[in-house]
Amino acid sequence: MLKWALIFLVISLVSGFLGFSGISAATAGIAKLLFYIALVIFLIFLVLALMAGSAIF
Repeated sequence: MLKWALIFLVISLVSGFLGFSGISAATAGIAKLLFYIALVIFLIFLVLALMAGSAIF
């Protein structure tokens, strides 16, 4: 998912450079949303891993 966020970020930068501000804003919003979703999933898995590690000992 982080890969898709980076792809949308690159699309946003290129379209912003070429002057397509509407497309640039939309893809930047999608990239930001995907990044936050990936961050939340990472934090959930981190908490689950810490809880599973403490259950073993």
